[in-house]
Amino acid sequence: MELILLGTGSAMVTQCYNTCFALKNGEEFLLVDAGGGNGILRQAELAKLNFCHMHDLFLTHAHTDHVLGVLWVVRVVSDLINQGKYLGDLNVWVHDQCKALLEPLCRATFGPKQARNLGIRIHFRLMENGTEFTAAGMKITAFDIHSNKTKQFGFQAVLPDGKRLVCLGDEPCHDSCREIVRDCDWLLTEAFCLYDDRERFHPYEKFHSTALDAAKIAQELNVKNLLLYHTEDKTLDTRKQRYTAEAQSVYQGRVYVPEDLEILNL
Repeated sequence: MELILLGTGSAMVTQCYNTCFALKNGEEFLLVDAGGGNGILRQAELAKLNFCHMHDLFLTHAHTDHVLGVLWVVRVVSDLINQGKYLGDLNVWVHDQCKALLEPLCRATFGPKQARNLGIRIHFRLMENGTEFTAAGMKITAFDIHSNKTKQFGFQAVLPDGKRLVCLGDEPCHDSCREIVRDCDWLLTEAFCLYDDRERFHPYEKFHSTALDAAKIAQELNVKNLLLYHTEDKTLDTRKQRYTAEAQSVYQGRVYVPEDLEILNL
């Protein structure tokens, strides 16, 4: 089982791609978010991901840096369907606000050949808190992260070997999600900047956290592996070293601060 980080940056980055990733099991993969544009196609190509092997896409929320790349992915899949290269259907897992935005946007911006597959081979599947589905050999359970900005879902994935991975989207762990996170094997969570840089980047004004904040939660909830993403891009040269060090100052598990296109074995 591989975790492929297609992007690791927050909304307004220019030196890396917006945060999105794939959970890959053999050839099949689940895509989680798609960044802010058609850069997702280049990232997928560099990662050697074949969209013919993606049948599920999980969209956390409808912010620009997460949703707009989905249009390009859906368009590519529709073209593959039209060419007879895509077997089965694509499920785009969304909550009601995401569906209300994304489906009409696809219909308004696609040509007739791409749009004709919507609702027939490409399905916008509504999620509610607790919705379960299987994707790439994993059992996925969606949950409302109780965002302070806009409706947003995270998920728990039970991997084929029984390990638990929890994705919190791009906001800190809400009190209501603590028991989902507790004792998980992998926690994927945002860390907008270092605590030492909080006066420079103002994470709390954006309802984000720091590497130190995320690590304290991970330590308290007995998380085994902590992965930090959705960061600023002004300190990329030292990001991995400094974010890791700050997290390790309060957290005893393993810390990962990946670069774009980095692959981790789960």
